[in-house]
Amino acid sequence: MSILVVGSVAFDNITTPSGRADNVLGGSGTYFALAASYFTDVRVVAVVGEDFTAEHENVLKKRGVDTRGIERAKGKTFRWGGKYLDNLNEAKTDFTELNVFEKFQPRIPAEYKDSEFLFLGNIHPTLQSAVRLELSDVKLTGGDTMNFWIQGANSELRETLKVVNVLLINDGEAKMLANEPSLPRAARKVLAMGPQALVIKHGEYGATIFFREGAFGIGSHPFRAPALPIEEVKDPTGAGDSFAGGFMGYIASQPELNREVIKRALFYGGVMGSFAVERFGTERLQSLTRNEIDARFQVFRELTHLG
Repeated sequence: MSILVVGSVAFDNITTPSGRADNVLGGSGTYFALAASYFTDVRVVAVVGEDFTAEHENVLKKRGVDTRGIERAKGKTFRWGGKYLDNLNEAKTDFTELNVFEKFQPRIPAEYKDSEFLFLGNIHPTLQSAVRLELSDVKLTGGDTMNFWIQGANSELRETLKVVNVLLINDGEAKMLANEPSLPRAARKVLAMGPQALVIKHGEYGATIFFREGAFGIGSHPFRAPALPIEEVKDPTGAGDSFAGGFMGYIASQPELNREVIKRALFYGGVMGSFAVERFGTERLQSLTRNEIDARFQVFRELTHLG
């Protein structure tokens, strides 16, 4: 089964208590694609500038990612710089240079139209909707958003949520989207906007999935997956996107789509997020083996008594 991810490819300057790294390959599409590539075939639609070299593209190609959907444009690739100080769950942004990403209009290659799964990365909700409507036959659509769109494009985002099956956001974003301080009540309000399931990422504290009544099975009880305790977090920048890649990648690798598969995917998402933070940028995701992933998943099972 193939996943199409539409998102950003970027270069990041990152400072954490572990050190500093400049011009590292990042972006939501990059982290997602690398994490998902350990489970299934991945295709990427993004835009890059003239500073994106064959060497950068090979990072994805070495993992078998289909890069034909990466558009080249005149100018520089999206760039972001930030610092993580005492709170590794929150970055202080130093600069954001959208560059070629500012006028990004996703173009879906004809070869990608048969993608079975779709992940709409953190881009304008109108663009997300357009992509989703262009791929009307996908089995499952996952989506991401952020405070910027919740505040600045709320009505467009609500339209997008009608065509997204699983929304993956953090607890602050969920409360903002629902205008509700209680997370369980906020989750119920977000699910009423359209998604069948809502994954709330809690950073170093794991993730919770809420189901709409009857979606993917019986009942609507939430399910919580803890995070693995990581001794040293070097760079948390791509943790959420890597989580999404592991989550969606595992689902796409399974013959059936049901609640047990989705719950197990929550753990695989946590596994990929935990690997991503061990090095700066995408370095750790480039060099994993499936044995390492399954071994860490086994630790998760023992930690939580997951069957």
